[in-house]
Amino acid sequence: MATADLKGLVVGTATTAAAALGQLVSGLGTAALAPFVLLWLALPKGVRVLHALADMERARLTRWGPEVIAPARPPARLRAALTDPTTRRELRWLLRHLAVGLPLGMLGFVLPLLAVRDTAFPLYWRLAPTDATATSIGIGVAHSWPDALAVCLLGVGWIAIILGLAPALARLQASPGRRLLSAGPDADLSLRVAELTATRAAALDAHAAELRRIERSLHDGTQNRIVTVTVLLGAARRMVARDPAGADELLERAQSAAEQALAELRTVSRSILPPVLADRGLAGALTGLAAESPVPCTLDVEMPRRCAASTEATAYFVVAEALTNIAKHSGASRAAVTVRAPGPRLLLRVTDDGRGGADEHGGSGLTGIRRRVAAHDGSLRLTSPAGGPTVVEVELPCGT
Repeated sequence: MATADLKGLVVGTATTAAAALGQLVSGLGTAALAPFVLLWLALPKGVRVLHALADMERARLTRWGPEVIAPARPPARLRAALTDPTTRRELRWLLRHLAVGLPLGMLGFVLPLLAVRDTAFPLYWRLAPTDATATSIGIGVAHSWPDALAVCLLGVGWIAIILGLAPALARLQASPGRRLLSAGPDADLSLRVAELTATRAAALDAHAAELRRIERSLHDGTQNRIVTVTVLLGAARRMVARDPAGADELLERAQSAAEQALAELRTVSRSILPPVLADRGLAGALTGLAAESPVPCTLDVEMPRRCAASTEATAYFVVAEALTNIAKHSGASRAAVTVRAPGPRLLLRVTDDGRGGADEHGGSGLTGIRRRVAAHDGSLRLTSPAGGPTVVEVELPCGT
């Protein structure tokens, strides 16, 4: 048991550190744009660029943690923006992100390289020039195996720094954005309330549509077959005495109808919540979907932990519906499903090489996917130019 606990601790620490490095590097993107935005502010439309970069940072922080709720839309005109508190907060964030976020992002990019370089040094030190510097910090020359192993120990030190400090550095980088870019307690959250109201309505509509689908499946399929079984059993009962051979034939037909009804019941129950999700998790369930897909499908799943059951069920539905759409409408020769859970969000991507031109309002099931995703306060992005490829990207809160 102690070994299992230790293994879980090591895996959890490594996963947290890797996610923190990813967050630091993602912050490098917005921080690298900060000096250009500062220069752009001298132009008449520079304030709009500032607002756009702030929105990018809010979206980035939301991907890596709790949602950053944006305040009311600030003015885009320079004169009005000078007296607007939201714009002033965004400007303060820009300066702090440039001063703190940029070096921390560079550190998140460089530290893994230093760790790999020094840890692997014993593997290639004999190939290096005789007087070349051995360490990544620019000191020391390796002339023997003990020297090479000392460099390797430095690499282990870099790894320890990553494991110990990366999460704190990621929080430090995100702190100005979470503090300055989010709506304050006195902000008007009417837009957010309206969004949640619409989301709830969409969730109720999706729930009602699902109940109607189940009712139709039971009424049009299973119920009719059970009625057939009843009729055949009654006829067989009346024929037993006068025509045993005919009664046996009717009983055989009744048994076949009962088996078909049972198969349809299993199909309906699996469509509500596939048992394989509870037994094998999302990765195992998606493996079954990919194997049964009429279009050859590759699957790439990296989930260090389980998500909430409702989230996994929604992700399963999204993939199942997307693969069905690909088989029916796309004319694709292959498809690919990618699932990642780097932080508190589940990222899902389904692509195909079909003809493209997917229309969310064309009855292809994309509306149902969007409603299910919206019910979890997630997001869906569809890219499907004419000629393809079609890409469906879904982001869901992982939950607990």
